[in-house]
Amino acid sequence: MVRIPLLVTAAALLLSACEASLLDASPPDRYADPAQIARGKAVYEQHCMACHGVDGKGPPGDWRIRDADGRFPPPPLDSSAHAWHHPTADLLEIIREGSPGGQGNMPAWQGRLSEQQMQDTVAYIKSLWSDEVYQLWWKMEKQSLEP
Repeated sequence: MVRIPLLVTAAALLLSACEASLLDASPPDRYADPAQIARGKAVYEQHCMACHGVDGKGPPGDWRIRDADGRFPPPPLDSSAHAWHHPTADLLEIIREGSPGGQGNMPAWQGRLSEQQMQDTVAYIKSLWSDEVYQLWWKMEKQSLEP
């Protein structure tokens, strides 16, 4: 009878150790899958570049100033703006659902892009970030994964 609680405790400790090792791990190699980045770049160039600019550099002007309609213009997606302030799950949600709360003009891509295409695009966007920004993003990503 004592063995079942002991097994449950051991399993919980093992799971906790696995989660801790993930959270202590260095960031994943964002260039590990060049094919995914290439697919993401193709999706980006076809669907995103017109608004977010070549190489994610954004359109001219200040992306932090609302337009005449009260919406924010498309932000750069490289290291110069705030895309890297969001965990992967949030980036995918923004792509799926469009601009949060009508804050911008980004359309929802769910139903127009596959989940794989959206993941590939996020991989491409991460490839645009400097190493320093990627390290900062990883710290935030880890925090988003904490229970």
